[in-house]
Amino acid sequence: MRIIAPLLCGLIFGAGLLISGMVQPAKVLAFLDIFGAWDPSLAVVMAAALAVSAPGFRLADRSARPWFAGQYFQPGKSGVDLPLLAGAALFGIGWGLVGLCPGPALESLATLSPGIIGFVAAMACGVMAHDVWQQRRLTAQRDRPLVSVTDG
Repeated sequence: MRIIAPLLCGLIFGAGLLISGMVQPAKVLAFLDIFGAWDPSLAVVMAAALAVSAPGFRLADRSARPWFAGQYFQPGKSGVDLPLLAGAALFGIGWGLVGLCPGPALESLATLSPGIIGFVAAMACGVMAHDVWQQRRLTAQRDRPLVSVTDG
């Protein structure tokens, strides 16, 4: 069941993206073009997703453990910091330039479009670069000597 549940969730998510047209970069870019030919359909898709998922989150909050996993994976941070702002800015720039975010990009790989393949390859390189940067940052933090009051 631990493999089937994520597979079904991914299929439902992918079908929703496909049916709503959110895998079409032109549709997403039209949503982002608020001073031109603005298309509010992405906002409708997001609002519908929130309306459907909110009861699920409420139900999960009341449950001691998840139904299809060994533990909950909830974020440990809730504050706004520089990495969050930088990541959001980079995500927004990429989304605005191309009209794709990771989910629709992966789904659009089925078209075998060279542009989509290049985008996903660049996205994978970015993910790997982040992992290397994060690992180096954590290693540097761990290896940094602690300074105490007696050290002067």
